[in-house]
Amino acid sequence: MTGIEYLTDQDGNPRAVVLPIELWRRLLPREEASVEELTEAVEDYCLGKAMDEGRQTHLLSREEALELLKD
Repeated sequence: MTGIEYLTDQDGNPRAVVLPIELWRRLLPREEASVEELTEAVEDYCLGKAMDEGRQTHLLSREEALELLKD
């Protein structure tokens, strides 16, 4: 469930992002939060999502990792 929507201009270029209020409140539980707090919250959220995805991915063997690095 992301529910994130992208608003585009008439040429299809992204112009804005709409976040569900549940996600917004998870990122910024305080209404008077600063821009710096928003930046940190978004970074923390993205890092957490990446770590969750990483846990669901199988680990490569040494040989597989070396082969991947060749590409």
